[in-house]
Amino acid sequence: MIPFSPPRIDDRTVKAMEEALRSGWITTGPRTKEFERRLAAYCGVDRVIALNSWTNACELVLRWYGIGPGDEVIVPAYTYCATANIVMHVGARPVLVDVLDDFTMDPEAVRRAITPRTKCIMPVDIGGLPARVPELVRIAEECSPLFTPAVNLRVAGTNPQMRLGRVLVLSDAAHSFGARIGGKAVGSQADITGFSFHAVKNLTTAEGGALALHLPAPFDHEELYRLFNTMSLHGQSKDALAKTRPGAWRYDVELPGWKCNMTDLQAAIGLVELDRYDNDTLVRRRAICQRYDKAFGSDDRFVIPLFDDGQRTSSHHLYMLRVKQATEVQRDAVIDAIARREVSVNVHFIPLPLLSYYKGQGYRMDEHPNTFAQYSREISLPVYYDLSDALVDQVVDAVKAAVTEVLG
Repeated sequence: MIPFSPPRIDDRTVKAMEEALRSGWITTGPRTKEFERRLAAYCGVDRVIALNSWTNACELVLRWYGIGPGDEVIVPAYTYCATANIVMHVGARPVLVDVLDDFTMDPEAVRRAITPRTKCIMPVDIGGLPARVPELVRIAEECSPLFTPAVNLRVAGTNPQMRLGRVLVLSDAAHSFGARIGGKAVGSQADITGFSFHAVKNLTTAEGGALALHLPAPFDHEELYRLFNTMSLHGQSKDALAKTRPGAWRYDVELPGWKCNMTDLQAAIGLVELDRYDNDTLVRRRAICQRYDKAFGSDDRFVIPLFDDGQRTSSHHLYMLRVKQATEVQRDAVIDAIARREVSVNVHFIPLPLLSYYKGQGYRMDEHPNTFAQYSREISLPVYYDLSDALVDQVVDAVKAAVTEVLG
């Protein structure tokens, strides 16, 4: 069976983990801090904080911005549930909007959805292709007269909603580390960008996430880094590394925080992966996707994914193939036929209104027709570093044979 997306684990990974274990630092320590510095340099921002998952990282952002009951956060209907779940966690309401044919959030749908209750826009980068983040930031700025900040909010002595004076743009870049917008790495376009380093991501730390901070003046990114670090450690004013300095045992608790720091074990893997990311990992993933393009691009039964439109360049996280004339039922039958040919594929994603919880909250699929049109035909093919050209060709043969079997 050809797997879908196993992580890359080799001798360099194992050696880095062994060195971390033998160093005595297995929680947040020097490797985590180095990983953060290198991530910030890669993304072209002042500060990045590494945490234990995209989910907890981005939930911290919503809590920092004071989003809660009565507030609205705009998210695409086409995304993984985590994007909307964290909005529910803070008591706010996800407002779903439709997507474009490239699977990313429709900016004009966002513009129409903004109300005085809107506190945040969360664009989602799908399959590695960035959303139209600069356009969404412009919309947030243009709609600032509608923005109604919470006047009594105080976070570390400030009111971030009044300081920003508009809807926050928090980018869900779980799929797109290493992608580019206008020639710049993803991370320097939205106010804050959240990354995932889960086991199936291009760059993994087994589990993990990070926030790239890029807020405008008068925000101080060093100050924000310290605040998010405190929030991620139960509100404790010093992390374990800071407390190792002579006489530095005393700490304070500044707020009732959470527990979502990254460990040095995770960062050790991340440092290896970051070191070989652009010149090795992305090169191979791009080559795999180009081989798929060559195989499916000339076959009019398929719609191949967009990887570059002159402004946005994908990180080639997924190969999201669409079977042009398939219904949802036929697409599912194609997947079953592919599985019988010993190839693992997936679907990204089941839209939020089709999930039991969100359907029960009153969200309707018919209000997002293009989301359903893209989802119902989509099949994600294997893309991972060790997938050889010969295996890519086996995947292609299995997919084409399965489509012929089901659709004729």
